[in-house]
Amino acid sequence: MNIMMIGDICGRPGRHTAAYYIPILKQEYSLDLIIANGENSAGGVGITAKVLEELLSMGIDIITTGNHVWDKKEIFNFIDSGKPLIRPANYPPGTPGKGYQIVVVQNRKVGIINLSGRTFMPPIDCPFRTIEQIISELQNLCEIFIIDFHAEATSEKLALGWYLDGKVSCVAGTHTHIQTADERILPQGTAYISDLGMVGPWNSILGVDKEPVIKKFLTGLPVKFNVAADDDTIFCAIIIQIDDHSNKANNIIRIQKHLKK
Repeated sequence: MNIMMIGDICGRPGRHTAAYYIPILKQEYSLDLIIANGENSAGGVGITAKVLEELLSMGIDIITTGNHVWDKKEIFNFIDSGKPLIRPANYPPGTPGKGYQIVVVQNRKVGIINLSGRTFMPPIDCPFRTIEQIISELQNLCEIFIIDFHAEATSEKLALGWYLDGKVSCVAGTHTHIQTADERILPQGTAYISDLGMVGPWNSILGVDKEPVIKKFLTGLPVKFNVAADDDTIFCAIIIQIDDHSNKANNIIRIQKHLKK
């Protein structure tokens, strides 16, 4: 089984770049499942119903999110509509939406689970205890578990990777928009990377215009962030190859491609 996980898709440039590369990579790697983080896909923060449909039309199977999931208030109108959209599972009980979704791929059930970190992030429930509970509930329903861990600190991400080694097929970090070069298969068969990176403007700061960000660092004053209007974009992802018999990862391929218009 070949699974692609795509980093945070940032605004219109990110959506255009994703639409360009997804069919190419799907054919090249015979992809069976495509997961993408869409929490910044609408104007750089949040997601709308229209953008969700656009992402799904590209061939993305599941959309994960993170701390910006609520930034477009209309999400409350569709997050419980049954669409393949999930939010971090460690939000407190009663929060709209679901933290995981189960899909059938090659006659195997794959559980895709979204988590949020707590270090330098909004304080919500413990991701370690949350994932432990979810796996306990789903272990007789799913053969494969894939985790999108939306977190800031690489130490927290790596700690979760080691904590889940052998229990899940993949732990992939999102949120920082900077792709890390530490992809590996942990000893018990879990694929790991600290951050997938982003899909969006390359000559930017995390996908937004450079000048306001620099001004904020220089002055400490509030500024408005806008998605950078750049014709040079980047596409970041990983492809995980899952063994048909053990359900463990046997390969992880880091993808970084540049698109110039």
